[in-house]
Amino acid sequence: MEKETTMKTPKAPTVWQSLISFGALVAVMSVGIAYFHVDPHVPMFIGVIVAALVSLSLGYRWNQIEEMMISGISKAMQAILILCIVGMMIGVWLLSGTIPTMIYYGLKLLSPSIFLVAALLICSITSLATGTSWGTAGTMGLALMGIAHGLGMPPGPTAGAILSGAYFGDKLSPLSDTTNLAPAMAGTDVFTHVKYMMKSTIVAYSIALIFFGVYGFTHASGGNVDTSQAEILANGLKDTFNINPLLLIPPIVVIGAIALKIPAIPGITLGLITGAILAPIFQQDLSIFNPDTLKVDHVGANLGDILNIARNGFVCNTDIEQLNNLLSTGGLMNMSSSILMTVIAMMFGGIMEGTGQLSAIIQVITKKVKSGFGLVAATELTCVLSNVVMPEQYISILIPGRMFAPAYRKAGIHPKSLSNALESAGTVSSCAVPWNTCGMFMAATLGITAYTYMPYLIFNYAMMLSTLVLAAVGVTVTKMTPEEQAKADAGELV
Repeated sequence: MEKETTMKTPKAPTVWQSLISFGALVAVMSVGIAYFHVDPHVPMFIGVIVAALVSLSLGYRWNQIEEMMISGISKAMQAILILCIVGMMIGVWLLSGTIPTMIYYGLKLLSPSIFLVAALLICSITSLATGTSWGTAGTMGLALMGIAHGLGMPPGPTAGAILSGAYFGDKLSPLSDTTNLAPAMAGTDVFTHVKYMMKSTIVAYSIALIFFGVYGFTHASGGNVDTSQAEILANGLKDTFNINPLLLIPPIVVIGAIALKIPAIPGITLGLITGAILAPIFQQDLSIFNPDTLKVDHVGANLGDILNIARNGFVCNTDIEQLNNLLSTGGLMNMSSSILMTVIAMMFGGIMEGTGQLSAIIQVITKKVKSGFGLVAATELTCVLSNVVMPEQYISILIPGRMFAPAYRKAGIHPKSLSNALESAGTVSSCAVPWNTCGMFMAATLGITAYTYMPYLIFNYAMMLSTLVLAAVGVTVTKMTPEEQAKADAGELV
C-alpha cells in the first residue's frame, strides 16, 4: 500500500504578517526613490521578494506563489498591450507630422492666460465622448503638453489640468469601463450610478476650474511666460514638417473608434495605421535622422522609417534645441520601462491578493465601521490602498466592491452610495500612484514623471474629498426603501 502524502494547508495571514509585506514595499520604495533617486523597478521587486517570503512562511508552495504572480500579470496584460501600441503610435504620429500639426495649431489658437482652463475643458469633452482617460491623454493630452512647452507653461500644472479633464470623463461617461464596472460590483445600474455621482462631481470639477483658471491667469500675468518661444517653435515646426489639417485625421480616428465602442486595442491600432499611411504622403521633404550613424540618411518618410521609428522612436534634428527635446520621443522601446514596471508591480499585487494579505489589512479597516460616513470613508481608503498595493485601476474597484457590498446592504445603504465611493477614489487615485499601471502610462505618455504632476491632480483629490464631505452631511449616503432592501437581498439591481 502506497504511503499517503498530505499537503500542508496554508495559514491565513495575520494583519501583522500582511503589514510586513506592505510596510517593506513602502519603506524600500520611499528610500530608493526619495533618498537615492533610483527608478522604482528594483525597489518594487524587493517588495515582491518580501511578499513571497511571507507567503512561504504561511505554508504556500513556490509553484503556488508563482501562479499568483502570473495571474497578477495577466490581469494587466491589456494595459501592457496598450502601452506597446501607444509607444509605436506616438513615434509614427511624429513621423507623419500629426503631433507637430496638433501642436502648431494649438500654439496659434491658445493664449497662456486661458491655456490651463482650455486644457481642462478640451480633455473633459474628449473623455466624456470616448469614456477613456488613456485615449484622452494619448491624443489631446500629448498635443497639449507640446503646446504648453511653446507657451512657457509649467509641465506639472499642465499635466494636472489634462488628467483632471481626462478622469472627469473616465468616471462619468457611460462609455467608460469603470463607470460600468462600479455599479456592477455595487449592485445598481449604470444610469442610477451616473446620476448619483453628479453632485459630488460638480463640486470637484468647480474646484478644479477655479484653481486652473486662477493659476493660469496668475502665471501669465506675472511675467513668467515667454510667448516669443511659441513663435520660434511654430516656425520651426512649419519649416521641418508639412503642416496640414488632414494630419488631424489619426487622432479623430482614435476618438471616433472609442466613441463607437470599438475596443481600445483595435481603436488605437487604427490610429497607428492611419498615421503610417499619411507619413509618406505628407512628409516627402522630411529629413530623417539616423541616431545610429548620427547623420541624415535620406529625405522623405518610407516604410523602413515607419518600421524603425515605431520601434525606436522619432529623433528630431533641427537647429532649435527645444524642438528637438520636445519631439524626440515615442517608439516601442521607450515604453519598455513602463511595461517592465507594470509586470513587477502586478507580481506583487498577485501575491497580495492570492494569499489574502490585502484582505487581512482591509478587514481591520472595516471591522469597527458602522455609520454610512464610515463606510464611505473606509471604501475610499480601501480603493486608494488597492491602487497602491494591487496597482491596477480595475482591481481597485473590483476588490473593494466585492468586499463592501454586503456591508452596505446590511446597513440598509443604497448600492449607489457604494458605486459612487468606488469611482470617487478607485478610478481617480490610480494615476497618482507612480507604479500603478495608470500612473506609469500617464507619465510615459505625457513625458514627465508622476511626481511632477502629482501635486496638481486637483479634480482627482477634490473628488475624493467632496464625496467624503457630502457623505458626512448625508448627500452621498442614501438609505434604501423597504422595497429596495428586498430587491438587494434577493440579489437584484437596485
